Amino acid sequence: MNNYSKRRRRRPMAEMNVVPYIDVMLVLLVIFMVTAPLLSQGVRVDLPQASSRPIPESERQPVVVTVDAGGRFTLNQGDDAMEPITSKRLVARVAAYLQLNPGSQVLVRGDRAASYGDVVAAMVLLQKAGAPGVGLITETPSQ
Repeated sequence: MNNYSKRRRRRPMAEMNVVPYIDVMLVLLVIFMVTAPLLSQGVRVDLPQASSRPIPESERQPVVVTVDAGGRFTLNQGDDAMEPITSKRLVARVAAYLQLNPGSQVLVRGDRAASYGDVVAAMVLLQKAGAPGVGLITETPSQ
């Protein structure tokens, strides 16, 4: 008898090897776990549950950031009120004002022709400045 005859012939296995599939699934799980927190970014906005009412008058003047049709920001605070302001300066001035006057209302007034992205950018800048909430100024529609 030779060596070849001593070896048994093995039959092919009909079972699937699932180890590589488990490895792929674990890699996909890690990828989704890492990317899931990145997908939940946004700007906090409190939407009204009913028809809007005028904002009650307060002793303090609210901080109003205006976004014009060209996407430029203006701030109603300071000596150069209503002059275009850079985003860095806007954040610094609003943060300083909110430190001196905590609890002040912070509002955004967007031009009808301003892009949605510019208005959201203003809201993000105000959030970076430490505003606890940001309101939107609207006009009552004429009937």
